[in-house]
Amino acid sequence: MIKLPKAAYTSPEWHQAEMEHLFSRTWQFAGFVEDIQAPGDYITAQAGLNNLLVTMGRDQRLRAFHNMCRHRGTQLLRTTGKACKAITCPYHDWTYNLNGELISVPEQAEFPGLDKGRLGLHPALVETWLGMIWVHPDPEAESLMHWLGDIRDKVGPHRPLEMVEYPEAATRHEIKANWKIVVENYIDGYHLAHLHAATLNMYDHLKQVTGFRGPHFYFYEPLEKEYARNLKKRAPGPLVDHFTAEKPLGAYVPMLFPNLGITASETSWSIFHIKPEAPDRCVVHTRTRVMPASNWEYYKAEMRAWSYWSKSSGKYGDGEENDPMNSGDFMAEDIYACEQQQKSLTSPMFSVGATAANLESSVVGFQEIVAEFMKNRGVAI
Repeated sequence: MIKLPKAAYTSPEWHQAEMEHLFSRTWQFAGFVEDIQAPGDYITAQAGLNNLLVTMGRDQRLRAFHNMCRHRGTQLLRTTGKACKAITCPYHDWTYNLNGELISVPEQAEFPGLDKGRLGLHPALVETWLGMIWVHPDPEAESLMHWLGDIRDKVGPHRPLEMVEYPEAATRHEIKANWKIVVENYIDGYHLAHLHAATLNMYDHLKQVTGFRGPHFYFYEPLEKEYARNLKKRAPGPLVDHFTAEKPLGAYVPMLFPNLGITASETSWSIFHIKPEAPDRCVVHTRTRVMPASNWEYYKAEMRAWSYWSKSSGKYGDGEENDPMNSGDFMAEDIYACEQQQKSLTSPMFSVGATAANLESSVVGFQEIVAEFMKNRGVAI
């Protein structure tokens, strides 16, 4: 059973409504704390209709502002930067300090009666959690901790601040599918044993534990028994040592509403950030953290794992060489499936024939949350 109209995945009007009423009104992931290490370092992030900047002040505090000049609205900063002494508009050189206060206006005599104290940058909210930086366009919004609620106990035992980023594992994927299709694929428990039969067979998919805490989804599944017995030989890196009896080995894969996945496994902790671009297009960024270890330890683990997993191929091992379904890459398999589903949405014959009662209940639940969120903000469903 589908809870959203087909237009929710294809319509420019729906996309615009989501930008205004969903992404502009929820907390959004912006980066990691190490992205801003010193005064004047900054990052930018998109939150629906709002481009925001986050910078560290001279007092070592993080602050967030709307990334636009108060003169004529020009965007101030691009992506990321280090050690800027002030924030200067590239158009007319209006300049703000790191606290967002307007401190300089060229040819100020041209602006009789100008009160610089009333033209500081529009503030936004910034908070941190698990080493992640989060932003909200509304400075009066509820706190990040209130927004996350009970999901904080369901994201696994991993301690990202005790892990190190593995830059070589960072990826960027342009996907020709609506962002919700990518979310639904991420939380769909039914496809794991089928689409990923050859690429994620190290987990026991039929023992998955899932549910929602508020709008946020949680997921856990244990290791497959044979893989667990030979874990030190087959794991692709040094093992995470954070697991407990209450939070045992396995994959913890929550989706924090609306668009940030966390993939926490026996060897790594990653973010899966889905950024809507258009009704039929989104971009996914991943960044990965691993246990601190020497290059030699990682090399040995990779060689041991490669000797075993190199025998694996994709779903169709005898397919064409460049076929994503033959790649042995579960991300390539997911992208392929999402893009094929988006293509089918244009057909007048498209419909959802049936939904798995348990293994696809997450998809229905997510659609209900999106529908309710939009209805509560006056959007017709």
